[in-house]
Amino acid sequence: MAQTRFQFNRQLVRHFIETAQPYFFPTESRETTETTRVRYITKNTWIFLGLIAVTVLTVISLAFFLTIGLTLSTNSIFPDFFGKVAGGLVTSVKRFVQSPLPYIALIVIIISGVVFVSQKSNVGDKWKQWSLLGLLLFLLLVVNGLNVILSYAFRFIDTALNERNADTFWQFMIVYGLVLVAAIPIIVIYRYTRLKLGLMWREWLTKHFLDKYFNNRAYYELDSNAINTEVDNPDQRITQDIKSFTTVTLDFLLDILDSVLTLFSFSAILYTISKALTWGLLIYAIFGTAVALIVGSRLVSINYNQLRLEANFRYSMVRVRDNAESIAFYRGESLERGQVVDRLISAIRNFDLLIIWQSIITLFQLGYNYFTRLIPYIIIAPLYLQGELDFGAIAQASVAFSQVLSALSLITNQIQNITEFAASINRLGEFYESLDPKAFKKEKEQTSFIYTHKASDVALENVTLHPPNSERTLIKNVSLTVSNHNNLLIMGASGTGKSSLLRAIAGLWNSGDGIIYRPDAKAILFLPQKPYMILGTLREQLLYPNTEKEITDEKLKDILKTVNLPNLSDRFDFEAQENWENVLSLGEQQRVAFARILVTKPRYAILDEATSALDVKNEERLYQELSNMGTTYISVGHRPTLSQYHQQLLEIFDGGNWELKTIENK
Repeated sequence: MAQTRFQFNRQLVRHFIETAQPYFFPTESRETTETTRVRYITKNTWIFLGLIAVTVLTVISLAFFLTIGLTLSTNSIFPDFFGKVAGGLVTSVKRFVQSPLPYIALIVIIISGVVFVSQKSNVGDKWKQWSLLGLLLFLLLVVNGLNVILSYAFRFIDTALNERNADTFWQFMIVYGLVLVAAIPIIVIYRYTRLKLGLMWREWLTKHFLDKYFNNRAYYELDSNAINTEVDNPDQRITQDIKSFTTVTLDFLLDILDSVLTLFSFSAILYTISKALTWGLLIYAIFGTAVALIVGSRLVSINYNQLRLEANFRYSMVRVRDNAESIAFYRGESLERGQVVDRLISAIRNFDLLIIWQSIITLFQLGYNYFTRLIPYIIIAPLYLQGELDFGAIAQASVAFSQVLSALSLITNQIQNITEFAASINRLGEFYESLDPKAFKKEKEQTSFIYTHKASDVALENVTLHPPNSERTLIKNVSLTVSNHNNLLIMGASGTGKSSLLRAIAGLWNSGDGIIYRPDAKAILFLPQKPYMILGTLREQLLYPNTEKEITDEKLKDILKTVNLPNLSDRFDFEAQENWENVLSLGEQQRVAFARILVTKPRYAILDEATSALDVKNEERLYQELSNMGTTYISVGHRPTLSQYHQQLLEIFDGGNWELKTIENK
């Protein structure tokens, strides 16, 4: 069971980077040793963070040139009006033009271009996400600048009202209206771009995780019913946690940058109004952040557990749906309901704890936010009453104070979302590491392995087999060869390891010792006792796993006749999509699985009680067809009638003992 007590520490940062970085910059390493692999990943992470910093500086430089250009061009068109409205801004801009700042901004843009060109091989196919990220940062700067302009407009409007100056009032109402007309489409574009990048990121990251999930049969190793259950509910981590991660990551990162920009821009405004108000605000925000982090460290673990327990509850319901018929036959409703309710109660109890802590932090947040409304008036009102400030300064100070406090209190006000986000990061980080164990974690030490070599025939050489992570011996030092016209039947009491030996031949298990020789995986088709019915058409059922293979309807009908399902194509069109597990009996499903052998024509077929639901006549028909088409087969079964279709028998006994016999068929 994974640890559920997480805090804002280095592990959280590592999980975040290894999940977020691949969309923008590669992390995969072809290095063979652990040390060089870690160095490569660390180097790429620093390059990635450097590119982010370069992008931010480039956007700021472009915004700097845009501000200078717009200010000077507007001043040249409306010199009298603009000089009255923002004479100080014009003076500051002219001072900037004469300073080294334009040259520094130009150098930053040039260096940025050189840096990105040098990393063309890494970011060349990721230009869309970098372009959208740059656009988002630029729009964020524009929106922040518009907020500053609006704060000054409100100040002049309030002052004009207090002085009953109609001309100035209407002039700045026009300014406010023009800024608003420009701001609305910019804000809409900004929000759309933000959502669009998040959607693109989710699509890419989900496919990235799915590639790893289906690579090297990781889905099998992480199956909730398999041996390795350290990582719970991989389906939830791929569907829900990735969606949350991509959306919330952009929100938080952009909110943090917005807070930094707001902090600088409105702090300058606030500092010109009152130094005491600025320092008081800083101390107040630091206090609130410290309290939020202390409470938040507890919320992370609670949120982590909530995600896990909700997923367990959902899985229990899915399991009932998938096994509804078996439960109904056993009349096991009472037991199943009890298990589902137990998981529900676990989720409810943890959620009860969660809402207690959420209420505690909400109590703090409400008091924290309500009290802040009084501070500007307490400090600014005496200055206004003494005639040191105009009336509009009170409103501007209040707005600036609110903006700066919001920037400084990002953690305080968003701590609940941050803790949920942190829990999601850790769940994805654990999942990522479990999908790439060589690069990120040490596996349990295994003293010996069963090695697999490519060969024309299936052969076992001194194979000793253990279940994964277990010392129990299923079979000891077995050696045999399965060649053409020398088919093998494996028999033995239940639990002696018959199916486990097939897992070893398939490469699913390698705990033990010895060597297994076999052809390429594409030359072998495995048929389990319970056939896998895919979500697809009847044609795809028959062609699985090679669903792209071209084959005529007439040929498929002939194959169905061969497996004694002549009416199946009449009942269902080949393009029909049904819930095949429900509409076909187990015997029909096993014959559909045999039809896949006739379609695929593998060199080897390995059958794990694949005819257990068939009558003896149908079983004989299918095995006879296998012999006629020249497919060599290995069967696991209990029926004595199976021996007549095989030439050798491997009988497995308790304790790992075995006996290989020749079958004399007349």
